[in-house]
Amino acid sequence: MNISEIIKPVEAQLKEFDSYFKKSMKSNVSLLDIIIKYITRRKGKQVRPAIVFLTAEICGGINSRTFTAAAMVELLHTATLVHDDVVDEAKERRGLASINAAWTNKIAVLIGDFLLAKGLLSAIDNDEFGFLKALSDTVRRMSEGELLQIQKSKEIDISEETYFRIISDKTASLISTCCQVGALSATNDAEIINKMKMFGEYLGIAFQIRDDIFDISGQSAKIGKAIGNDLKEKKMTLPLLHSLKQSTKKESNEIISLVKNKKITKKEIEHVFSFVRNYGGIDFAENKANEFISKALEIINTFPESKAKNSLEALAKFVVERDN
Repeated sequence: MNISEIIKPVEAQLKEFDSYFKKSMKSNVSLLDIIIKYITRRKGKQVRPAIVFLTAEICGGINSRTFTAAAMVELLHTATLVHDDVVDEAKERRGLASINAAWTNKIAVLIGDFLLAKGLLSAIDNDEFGFLKALSDTVRRMSEGELLQIQKSKEIDISEETYFRIISDKTASLISTCCQVGALSATNDAEIINKMKMFGEYLGIAFQIRDDIFDISGQSAKIGKAIGNDLKEKKMTLPLLHSLKQSTKKESNEIISLVKNKKITKKEIEHVFSFVRNYGGIDFAENKANEFISKALEIINTFPESKAKNSLEALAKFVVERDN
């Protein structure tokens, strides 16, 4: 299944959600409204709201609370993208000029703050304090994960345990929250809610490992990133970490020295790619990603058969099989 097929069972709800989401960002400041309209023009595949709806469906059924949960998650996600573009000095997002490029960095930061505040207020206005707790925890985890990665990129000192902590906080936390609040909107059963939270965590970790494989295998253009981008940013990813452990001390020191360089060259990037292939780093990472997806599938298999369940199973498989 591709993404369009995966989201099919909640397609009608996603169409309804589109207008609901636009209303949730309304403001009486004209500049804000202009920029919000600009942001909604760049609508992606709505994967995160789809996960919220699919999760709610298998946990008891989609309702008005599910729309609040999906809007919160999407507001947070959009806020982080706007802020990321400022930090990364990005000029484009989904084929259009980024907010910071079209306006200014100051405006982009304030827009991101506004969207985050809107997400938090949507929970408070609807007395959804469980949603608020989940979302606030996600913001904390994402911030800590990003800062830990920055710290470790300067030290070039990272263990597999630290790597998993970083990707769990940076990437998996938001997908985990999608599943958690989706379940929370449909049931009060703490065991089911926790199961879905863990499903999202495993899904998110596997997704990030797959992204890291794309980068270290020279296929990052498929996901819209520059080749060797992780190496340029001094990110020590799982395929590289495993290869460093398997190699000799001399080879390991040589590779670490290359990554430490202020400007790693194209030839040096190719050398690192070759090093990782030779020491089985890509195969090791693929196996790890599959392990996490197996754990995710074990959770989903405890739920009754339904179209939503089939979609979540297909999404788990898509995460490790995707080529973009």
